[in-house]
Amino acid sequence: MTKIAICGALGRMGTTIANLVNEADDLMFVGGVDVNAGTLLGAPVVPSSEIRTFLQEEKPDVLIDFTIAHAAVENIIAASEAGVALVVGTTGFSPEQRSKIDAAINGSVPAVISSNYSVGMNIFWRLVREAASRLGDYDIEVIEAHHRYKKDAPSGTARTILEIIGEETGKTECMYGREGMTERKDEVGVHVVRGGDIVGDHTVLFAANNETIELSHRAYDRAVFAHGVIRAARYVPGKAPGIYSMDEVLDL
Repeated sequence: MTKIAICGALGRMGTTIANLVNEADDLMFVGGVDVNAGTLLGAPVVPSSEIRTFLQEEKPDVLIDFTIAHAAVENIIAASEAGVALVVGTTGFSPEQRSKIDAAINGSVPAVISSNYSVGMNIFWRLVREAASRLGDYDIEVIEAHHRYKKDAPSGTARTILEIIGEETGKTECMYGREGMTERKDEVGVHVVRGGDIVGDHTVLFAANNETIELSHRAYDRAVFAHGVIRAARYVPGKAPGIYSMDEVLDL
């Protein structure tokens, strides 16, 4: 039985993941960490300041983190010190924060880190890579939409899309929205929508004279991310220390 703890346990993703863990025969939800103390599915949720004590007492096999960037860094360091494997879905890390995360994990614990745990999105990234490798001379625009409470923009998923496009086409300059007299050059256009309860929409537009190609992924329920997280949580225990992607989890 794999023991699972969740950082951000009382948030929307945290509670969705906890319920899936609770339904699984091979997983056990042992509690979590959040801004304030509470309970979830009968398990304790402690304040983030008590994470080290929590990890010592509950001894989870895997710590899943869906919080915010600065909190996630501290959670990851604490888990690495405690020898607890990680599944990290938090996005919006600065380069400095990512360096701290890499240093804490490498040589200490196995961790799956992804900006999106949807199986469909991971296939979508593959399709974007294939299209970008063949359509580098097309104009490229990236459009993403999320709920009104999402803090980082563009989304971590969109940033991954931009990284893929840059790797395949060499186009690394981005134009974030357009206003006024803005003649298009060879940049990648990036457009961010925030509103309502949109779970996650991402579109990549390849446009040339007389034709356009659109690749789109739309998530209708957070459960699509949570199911991918569960797959990662089953994959990571016992792996060699280091950082893994969903490519390894899904055997892509």
